[in-house]
Amino acid sequence: MSNVSTLARAADDEQVKVIRKHHLMVRIAHWINVPTIALLMLSGLSIYWASPVFKIAVKDSPNGPQDLFAILGDWVIQHVPGQTGEGRNWFYDHFALGSGNLAKALNIHWFCAYLFMVIAVVYVSGLLLGGGYRALLPRASDFKESLEMIKYYLNVVPSFVLRKPNLHPTITSKYNALQRTAYFSVSIMGLLLILSGWAIHKPIALSWLQAFFGGYDSARAWHFLLMVSVILFVIPHVILVLADGWDCFRSMIVGWSDKVRINHDD
Repeated sequence: MSNVSTLARAADDEQVKVIRKHHLMVRIAHWINVPTIALLMLSGLSIYWASPVFKIAVKDSPNGPQDLFAILGDWVIQHVPGQTGEGRNWFYDHFALGSGNLAKALNIHWFCAYLFMVIAVVYVSGLLLGGGYRALLPRASDFKESLEMIKYYLNVVPSFVLRKPNLHPTITSKYNALQRTAYFSVSIMGLLLILSGWAIHKPIALSWLQAFFGGYDSARAWHFLLMVSVILFVIPHVILVLADGWDCFRSMIVGWSDKVRINHDD
């Protein structure tokens, strides 16, 4: 195969297959996306502050339904020692670019949004040029393999504490089933984030796109929930990469992996 080379090592009469895993364009897009998505989330929350979508009814409130994050901020101010400030703004001042920064947040958000779209083109181009898109397509064996991987990941901490072996399931493809499902899904999320963002940004010119998401407020809700979905992807993504070991992390930096070992006689 053209994408596989073999590096001989004089240790235990073994060879290590050096497998090219990630195209250069995919790696560049991946690492530029890290700060870009972080800034999109921070600025997005500061924009959300100006006009919250998700509100809940509060008993005896003279102002009607209240912003969910404002309620959370009030609770923190009242119940967590050492916390000061205005309850309505506490969440946005700690997990966004700050309250009252709408103009600045909009400028940063749209700069990063355009950058994100450029990165998406680079990423997809890298997948196509390097053939990596094939590794993301769902397979018939994914369900069974997913169960094996879940069992492995759940045993990582117990096996470490108890000092017992936790054998990694044999994976013959570039990604295991859980990774394949997650990476495929987050790519769809990214596309929907871009589309819902344009539906919010150009609700008149792109009225058909706004209608696709169920209206302006619905498009904003979709945009927010998709952002939350990306956050829910990133957290286990980082944890599972650490669980998979250094080779998995290194491959996204240098583009190759040496995890597969074979005997000279094979």
